[in-house]
Amino acid sequence: MTTNTKQQQENKQGYFGEFGGAFVPPVLETKLKDLADFFYKTAFTEDFEKEFIHLLKNYVGRPSPLYYAKRLSEHIGSKIYLKREDLNHTGAHKINNTIGQILLAKRLGAKQILAETGAGQHGVATATAAALFGIKCKVFMGKEDTERQKLNVNRMELLGAEVVSIDAGQGTLKDAVDAALGYYIEHPDAYYLLGSAVGPHPYPTMVAHFQSIIGKEARKQFLEAEGKLPDSIVACIGGGSNAIGLFKEFIPDEKVKIYAAEGAGEGLDTKRTAATLNLGKRMIFQGADSLCLADEEGNPVGSYSVAAGLDYPGIGPEHAYLKEIKRVEYHAITDKEALDAFKLLSEKEGIIPAIESSHAVALAEKLFKNKNETVIINLSGRGDKDVERL
Repeated sequence: MTTNTKQQQENKQGYFGEFGGAFVPPVLETKLKDLADFFYKTAFTEDFEKEFIHLLKNYVGRPSPLYYAKRLSEHIGSKIYLKREDLNHTGAHKINNTIGQILLAKRLGAKQILAETGAGQHGVATATAAALFGIKCKVFMGKEDTERQKLNVNRMELLGAEVVSIDAGQGTLKDAVDAALGYYIEHPDAYYLLGSAVGPHPYPTMVAHFQSIIGKEARKQFLEAEGKLPDSIVACIGGGSNAIGLFKEFIPDEKVKIYAAEGAGEGLDTKRTAATLNLGKRMIFQGADSLCLADEEGNPVGSYSVAAGLDYPGIGPEHAYLKEIKRVEYHAITDKEALDAFKLLSEKEGIIPAIESSHAVALAEKLFKNKNETVIINLSGRGDKDVERL
């Protein structure tokens, strides 16, 4: 049995090495198993893929450009290309996954779409997809995030979604996920459209599949531009969807180095951080065996990052596995480093990035200063929502 075949079989069971699975209440076990079976039976058919690609091209605006950032490259001292997911309809990578999952929900006959959101980009993308197909939509968002991402709350409501503000816990992404899962258990006619590569099987596998369009395009575009593969690729990481979307296609290419930037918040030596892959402990968290920030007794704790989309204490199981096998290096970027990169890209290229994506720009500046390497940075979203954070 080849490694790829073995990994495919593990993925069907929801595992990446020893990470993953579906650790959920009995009431959810059957729903998730049925969803997994339906996904594998449906998402790879010619009919489904034809509709998915049609919508990505004609509604989302794919392929997104791979842009050579000349002035940023001169500043850093390496040749930097930006995968422009910020130019997608709704302004981020999230729409790739919501279009894929809404097509599954439509075929399942769902009467209501549920979603969680932190920065609001997934909420906006879900509300957009639900409006496109005329399906009722409810988005759960932590109270803290509704206040720091008011623009996206307004966009969701304009699109016809009901935004449910969650006061529990710290009022951030973790609490929104908890609330959405609770509602999902109580409403069997609903479809839970999870936005990142986290949670119980089959969500990490489904999200990675729909987001892999990023890496497929980037690989082809880079080969056309440079006639070779990049030396390195970089993405920011919270739960892990934009990162795994870029990484997936390059993982077999061992000469391509892969890096991810997570939110260090105020620093790794403080409690105000979201650096799960640097500081997290292995545990069952929100339905999967993965890594999570924890206290000395091993209990999950809250996270902090200036970027709402990175402010999450857990991580997708595939990323935990890629760290364990040392295929990907996960680095921590502080709020200050990210905000400096936010201004840098805006001034050098006339591109205002999401504060989440700015973490990847900051990491590239640190790693590739005067290295003369060729690098792809996944610019996962645009920064309209973050301008007031400066």
